[in-house]
Amino acid sequence: MRGKAAPATFDAAAIDDPNLSGNVGPKSKGSLVVRAQILLDRAHFSCGEIDGDYGSNLEKTVAAFQRARNLPVNGIVGPETWAALNQDRTPALFTYTIASEDVAGPFTELPPDLMEQAKLPNLGYASPLEELSEKFHASPDLLKALNPDCPFDKEGEAVTAPNVIAPPPGPAASVVVSKSDSSVTALDADGKILSYYVATIGSEHDPLPIGDWKINGVAHNPAFHYDPRLFWNASPSDEKALIKPGPRNPVGVVWIDLSKEHYGIHGTPAPGKVGHAESHGCIRLTNWDAVELSHMVKYGTPAILRE
Repeated sequence: MRGKAAPATFDAAAIDDPNLSGNVGPKSKGSLVVRAQILLDRAHFSCGEIDGDYGSNLEKTVAAFQRARNLPVNGIVGPETWAALNQDRTPALFTYTIASEDVAGPFTELPPDLMEQAKLPNLGYASPLEELSEKFHASPDLLKALNPDCPFDKEGEAVTAPNVIAPPPGPAASVVVSKSDSSVTALDADGKILSYYVATIGSEHDPLPIGDWKINGVAHNPAFHYDPRLFWNASPSDEKALIKPGPRNPVGVVWIDLSKEHYGIHGTPAPGKVGHAESHGCIRLTNWDAVELSHMVKYGTPAILRE
């Protein structure tokens, strides 16, 4: 019987060292992967959660960065890609002091059933760790590994975290959603990539509506109007319901409305599943990526949904 794979180890000094080298590719885990993910995130190329594990999301994100920087495209962080990423000399990690609002709550375990979610007064985080992880675009496991002795529940505690603060990208002239790449890309007026995000896009039951659409508007911290008639897998006993706002709301903290009825680009209650699960036809991003994109678009921005 095979044992479980050994967990990745993370060294803060290595994550912060721009002089370390080594390819980041299939089966890579650990500090170099974290560094690559943080630098890509700050360049507005998001693989979703920063977790120190090279997978399909990171492979696609590296390839997109390579295309944008006119580098050889292979999805592997080698010498040329490291040289481009390491032009960003800001430390990859920083020390954050937990604030009172980080531990204020209320914290609630999210029931999987939508009818049960509709009974909650808000759809908040399950714990301070979950909230802090989302703040730093990281998986809870990575944050715990970087701070093994921290309970993450007291104001004033210092934690080591990914430094994902970066200047915002400019306004988008268009947004392209790619079904084959499971991604959302924001472009400027010259067709240059401003930002790239891995995404969860449609399913065989609710395929992506291919075509040229437009952004109708943006709603921050939206409530979710659940209509079981629009969900192929809804329980026969389900009824229409209003699910209150919050980061664990079914559409997360942002809804970017498309001119195709019932469709939008939105956040998610489960950032670790982005790029690895199906949706009910809409385009799902991590909450932090959806927020960034929401500030780049406006009414009328073209949204091209393609194979």
